Amino acid sequence: MNIFTDLVPFWVSVTFLLVIPIPIFLIARIARQYSTANNPKRISTGILLFYLAYFSYVIFGALQGWFDELSLPPMILQRSTLPMLLFLLLIVFNLPAFQRTLTNTPLDALVQLHIFRLIGSFFIILTFYETLPRTFALIAGCGDVITAVSSLWVANCIRKGNRHWKQMTIIWNTFGLLDILLTATMAFVLTKIQIETGAPGVDILAIFPFCLIPAFAPPTIIFLHLSVYRKLFSGN
Repeated sequence: MNIFTDLVPFWVSVTFLLVIPIPIFLIARIARQYSTANNPKRISTGILLFYLAYFSYVIFGALQGWFDELSLPPMILQRSTLPMLLFLLLIVFNLPAFQRTLTNTPLDALVQLHIFRLIGSFFIILTFYETLPRTFALIAGCGDVITAVSSLWVANCIRKGNRHWKQMTIIWNTFGLLDILLTATMAFVLTKIQIETGAPGVDILAIFPFCLIPAFAPPTIIFLHLSVYRKLFSGN
């Protein structure tokens, strides 16, 4: 049985599955490199295992049709995105071990981590195959790509001690955060319109393998942007 959607070519789904783990490995590498724990390798391994378990849950749910029902909020948000976001912000964000690691992590490394948002280019690929509304896909995809590419420039300014590095970082971080919030809001609105009128929505983001985008990206990206703010304004 083919578990991949037939709405896009097979190669698109496989390529997406190959690249979506990259952010997890980047996050785990930073945790291992800058953790103050006695055994940093255990921390990075724990992150990898946590996301492996989480991705397995999301994939299983998608294949079982848990996210298929049209609702507000969308089922994929109710059963993955929102619980994950609450876990990261209410538990992980307040863990002493995370706070120590954040203090020890150079700001430029934290900013440069956002290069993984190049994966947002898949929004543009999906609209090429007419599986996402064009306006939504272009705004979401271009916003991700701009945030990803500019993260390298901002990180370089931080390393070189550019006179306006802090202002640049705040502007960049705010843009990146607003972009992901706008994407989530647009998906919510499009789902509402789809329920009311039957217009095309973002159904493909509830289907394997692309269900991993809303399940992983919004909570993780919001968490990382808030971490940048904390580091900026804590002076560490």
